[in-house]
Amino acid sequence: MNIQEAKNIRLVDFLAGFGYKPVIQRGNSVWYKSPFRTEKEASFKVDLHKELWYDFGLGKGGDIITLAKEIYRTQDIGYVLQCIEDKRAVLKPVTVSCPFEKAYPAFQDLKIIPLANRILLTYLKERCIDLETARKICREAHFKRNGKNYFAIAFPNISGGYEIRNRYFKACIAPKDISHIRHTNRQNEVCYVFEGFMDYLSFLTLRLDSCPQYPEFDKQDYMVLNSVSNVSKALYPLGNYQRIHCFFDNDRAGIEAILQIRKEYGSTINIRDASHLYSGCKDLNEYLCKRNPLREKKFIQT
Repeated sequence: MNIQEAKNIRLVDFLAGFGYKPVIQRGNSVWYKSPFRTEKEASFKVDLHKELWYDFGLGKGGDIITLAKEIYRTQDIGYVLQCIEDKRAVLKPVTVSCPFEKAYPAFQDLKIIPLANRILLTYLKERCIDLETARKICREAHFKRNGKNYFAIAFPNISGGYEIRNRYFKACIAPKDISHIRHTNRQNEVCYVFEGFMDYLSFLTLRLDSCPQYPEFDKQDYMVLNSVSNVSKALYPLGNYQRIHCFFDNDRAGIEAILQIRKEYGSTINIRDASHLYSGCKDLNEYLCKRNPLREKKFIQT
């Protein structure tokens, strides 16, 4: 199989081969619950005319080739084509059969206000996040989506977009980008890098619990990828630091992300994989929640 032969396979047929079915159709697009995470609101879109997909949670999209790379977790095009060919043998043409809704812009009547909603604060508290810290860093987004009103925690990125999430929903208000928190009063030599903003908030909460009087948040800068697919966007600004500490998830994607950074700077910058500090946990927030209310101080001495 070559690339063009692979692109002749419809995305809806390919996804159906893995058991994924669309939950709603809006205009020329069908929406799925993302194949890459558990969610209650569909955030994975397939354009039926262009044969392109976009995952609003990942902030990433493309054609069947890029989708297969994500599903099979590889950049090896030869292997990807072989996997698609093997899958094609069992594919059957499917008829899109799901409710149809009028198409609306993704986020209508968007308003960004200070974080104060009781439901959102309760959600953060359940995730063991210090609320005062969250209020300083995050905002609150109100918007309409497909004619319905929503609200969510909003975390800004460097391009004016926001990562948004609540208990049931996780997405991005474009443009998708990294978040870089720098201290303007001095040039720090160290940067702590996190996959998502919940991990960043978890770190700050742990540090605050360990050293409530002198948490020393400004001893280093911080970067949040807002998706491991943004590693390439982080490489250039990370080149300004002498030491990088990576607090990524304990999974294959997290390992691949730190390998990509080491490939770029391994010989010139001291890059530390800090995930061993929360080994046995999926991510930093799970570690925080398991340690609540007694959180080990050893973690904070990084």
